[in-house]
Amino acid sequence: MTIKAKKPPRILSIAGSDSSGGAGIQADIKTIAMLGGYAMTAITAVTAQNSIGVQGIAPMEGEFVARQVSSCVNDIGVDAIKIGMLQNVDIITCVAGALEALQTPVPIVLDPVMVATSGARLLQDYAADVMRERLFPLATLLTPNLPELELLAGRELRDTRLAHDAALELAESYGSQVLAKGGHTQDEQVIDLLVTPARGDAGAKMASFTDSRIDTRHTHGTGCTLSSAIATLLGHGQSMEHAVRLARRFVREGILKAPGFGEGAGPLGHHAVRLAD
Repeated sequence: MTIKAKKPPRILSIAGSDSSGGAGIQADIKTIAMLGGYAMTAITAVTAQNSIGVQGIAPMEGEFVARQVSSCVNDIGVDAIKIGMLQNVDIITCVAGALEALQTPVPIVLDPVMVATSGARLLQDYAADVMRERLFPLATLLTPNLPELELLAGRELRDTRLAHDAALELAESYGSQVLAKGGHTQDEQVIDLLVTPARGDAGAKMASFTDSRIDTRHTHGTGCTLSSAIATLLGHGQSMEHAVRLARRFVREGILKAPGFGEGAGPLGHHAVRLAD
């Protein structure tokens, strides 16, 4: 008797390469694999970076990034997409075109990567407007951290209420759900807010996720890991709220099991995480 194994969800990561392995494509592949997905990639840029900072960025041509997307989708297929660093207008425009050409809608988790943990700018200033115009309307979920949400809102967000209001504005403007991440606040607890815009007769919704803060410098790639984990779990068929809950747990375990590499913001311990639903 032949037993047909269930195929893993096909997850496409469109993001930059991190030479030190802690963030970007490398973090995404590890996360997707550990969560039982099949990882594919469309590399947007090659970086020279480590736990201390970003020493250089070499972006790909946008058309070639789009060709990577179509190569994966047209042969392997795709069940969910994660988007990370895009860097410039050419890449953003070509990626948007490739996604608009998809024959079947799939969940798209867009991490609007603008600034690295080290402070290095990863998105050209004028490219942010193009990202908002072309990609935000295509996204199922946006996952800005607090500095990114402030840039998108155009104002300082000093507390959770203000962050909620800004996330709701973003959600209602583009029809996407928004996960406003609270890791950059000075609060003792990390509070993430999942905001769903009003749809039809249903009003806007908000779910909050709270954890105690972990005192560590090993947080390189947390945003990349979270967004790719959510995409993978959505590819498995989980609801958005449950996908966020499990993905946050995966990130937290990765931080707690960090191998301690690097002199600065070290990588997570993706290899050591084991999640039980």
